[in-house]
Order: sequence, then structure tokens, then C-alpha cells
Amino acid sequence: MNYNGETYASGQARAIGVSNFSTKKLQDLLSYAKIPPAVNQVECHPVWQQPGLHSLCKSTGAYSPLGSPGSWLKGEILKEPLLVEIAEKLNKSTAQVALRWGIQSGHSVLPKSVNESRIKENLSLFDWLITEELFSKFFRNPSAKAAPGAFRTSSKLKSL
Repeated sequence: MNYNGETYASGQARAIGVSNFSTKKLQDLLSYAKIPPAVNQVECHPVWQQPGLHSLCKSTGAYSPLGSPGSWLKGEILKEPLLVEIAEKLNKSTAQVALRWGIQSGHSVLPKSVNESRIKENLSLFDWLITEELFSKFFRNPSAKAAPGAFRTSSKLKSL
């Protein structure tokens, strides 16, 4: 990576961002970057919470996660039993619960859809909350991520 801040300093860029940087990669970058990144675009949702990365990014001001259901799991995130349970209790869709989780967790949530009814559903997130009792269940649920090959890896494993 050739990062020295010249593009930013010349005015050709208003901000610098990175994508999918792990905690270690971001710490390495911050150790020599003249201009710290304003954004680290990462996958983040109730099943893959990345609390260590969230804390680091919040402390440096570089955080804009994406709740990205389907990127690895082809939509299976929205079938997670805990999401289904909470969605049923709140009379909301699992997608709405996942997006609301992101908002209540302090994340920048960037939903995407081309389906008109899902776009409307994605916009219906601001007149309700996940109760504290239900919200706390997400943090009792181990942050795990299903990966191709039908196995689960722990968030405690080191980044490659």
C-alpha cells in the first residue's frame, strides 16, 4: 500500500477510507498514516459484531460499518434463530431487526435494496426500538460468522 496523504493534501480527496481492515491492519496503518482514514467499511451485523474493531474505530473516528446480510451467507443471517425470535416478538422483519440493531449499536447502517417494499421497510426503523431486554440477548449470543464450507469460526481467531 502506498499511503502518504499526498492526494488528500492536494485537495483531490476530501477524506480517506479503507475497506475490510481488521483491527491489526488498521492499527498498523494508524502507526504511520499522516492522515487517518475517516471510514473503515466492514461487514457488521448481529451475527458478526466485531466489538474489538468497533471500539478501535470509534476511538480513532474511522468507522462506517455495513450490515451486509448475504455477502458470505447468501441471506442466511436473516434466518438466524435469535433474529427470528426477536423479530416475531416485535412484529418486525428480521431485516428490520438487524438494521435497528446496527442503529442502536451506534453503527452507520447502509441498507441496499432495489425492491420497493424492502426499501420502504428499511426506512421504517426510526419509530421503534429493540427493548433493552431483547437487545441484551445479542451480546449473550457469541459473535460468530458462518463461512463457506458450512463451518463456524470464532471472532477470537486472529485475522489472516
